[in-house]
Amino acid sequence: MSAHYSRRRLLASAAAAGLATAVPRALAAAAPHQLIVARRSLVVNGKPASVFGLHRADGQSGLILDPGERFAVDVVNRLDEPTIIHWHGQTPPPDQDGVVDTGYVAPIAAGATQRYDFAPRPGTHWMHSHHGLQEQALLAAPLIVRTPEDLRLDAQEVTVLLHDFSFRSPDEVLAEVIGGKAMTHGGAQGGGHAGHNMPANPAMDLNDFDYDAYLANDRTLADPMVVRTERSSRVRLRLINGATSTAFWVELGALQASVLAVDGNPVVPLEVRRLPLAQGQRVDLLLTMPTGGGAFPVIAQREGDRQRTGIILASPGSAVARLSDLAGTPVGLIDLSLERHVAAVTQLADRAVDVRQQITLTGSMMPYAWTLDGRAWENRRPVRVRNGQRVMVDLVNRSEMAHPMHLHGHHFQVVAIDGRRMAGAVRDTVLVPTNTTVSVAFDADNPGRWLLHCHNLFHMATGMMTEVRYTDVS
Repeated sequence: MSAHYSRRRLLASAAAAGLATAVPRALAAAAPHQLIVARRSLVVNGKPASVFGLHRADGQSGLILDPGERFAVDVVNRLDEPTIIHWHGQTPPPDQDGVVDTGYVAPIAAGATQRYDFAPRPGTHWMHSHHGLQEQALLAAPLIVRTPEDLRLDAQEVTVLLHDFSFRSPDEVLAEVIGGKAMTHGGAQGGGHAGHNMPANPAMDLNDFDYDAYLANDRTLADPMVVRTERSSRVRLRLINGATSTAFWVELGALQASVLAVDGNPVVPLEVRRLPLAQGQRVDLLLTMPTGGGAFPVIAQREGDRQRTGIILASPGSAVARLSDLAGTPVGLIDLSLERHVAAVTQLADRAVDVRQQITLTGSMMPYAWTLDGRAWENRRPVRVRNGQRVMVDLVNRSEMAHPMHLHGHHFQVVAIDGRRMAGAVRDTVLVPTNTTVSVAFDADNPGRWLLHCHNLFHMATGMMTEVRYTDVS
């Protein structure tokens, strides 16, 4: 899922595993893109599996839109069951958000086609099923909306979609998780709570399930994607955490990067070698490859565990060594170390807050039930707003597990952590660690009903979801 797009030339990367650059489309009277939902075969560590996929008519996964191009897409459902696709990070009208829970639309029936047409939000985003447990079976793909600034950057683009994977069906996995048999404290391979930054509370839960493999662009470190890069060249690395219930530490090893954007929104550049990435989040990194060349792994290691995946950036002719999918030691919890230091380029305008609401993140592993304010979706307490209001939500985690909270239809700014004010990043998904309060603010500028939920998908499936509801529209 990589591509090289520069002022000097436009070509598909030989390492592309599904996301290729297209020649810029005429903006007037352009035919809609076609995205096909279908089953596909995947080989994971030598073993075949049947999973879902989301691909273009040419068979390539994902979608890239050129600067100024409209989001004009036909979704063709070639499954033998209904589906619907959510455009994670986009802010369309509510009837095009790709969810059925808010009552605007029905699922796309088997064999049917659904048209979408709206002005897209630029940045690194992604698309995934929001129906049943289909996303847990890899029904997801990148969605990149380029800007003129992206092209002027003159950098090779590499997009990486992270996943967790089980040979068992999502229904079997969820049944095992609910039954308590899959509960771990740091992962079966992780050696419990050993390692840097592990929790002091031995009852704290890190991972819901020990997956069979962890994937970067559908591949493990047994056969990783190798992206050939020029010496001294610049690489824009677009990382997307599409995992069901796994958060990762991203390790750059010998490389150093500047953070350019989070969740598709530009930030003041920040130098990093290591960063946390929660479920649903994205980060854009700019790297300069060493003059001397070589092979450089970009590793994503599961929090609380030794399991890892990744890709290799390598100059032409460089040997690529085999990497184990187990690190030498477990890594700790992901945290707010990036969140506390990153700042949006474009801040929310300074104005008074009209609506402020606290939402308490509640639930437990035993019994496996996750809620907001002690309420499941069926008994939810919405955030009620009116068009034009400034809204602040205090997300207070009183559970023993971190939760990545995702808002549909809007992007918010992180404005405080544990009451300490900040002018943080603009996001659509923010991690709320246990015993932590994260305050976010946004302007109510997209009337409708919009989901707010945990992006640990099994937490969402068992009730950890509410809605932002505009009271001045039907």
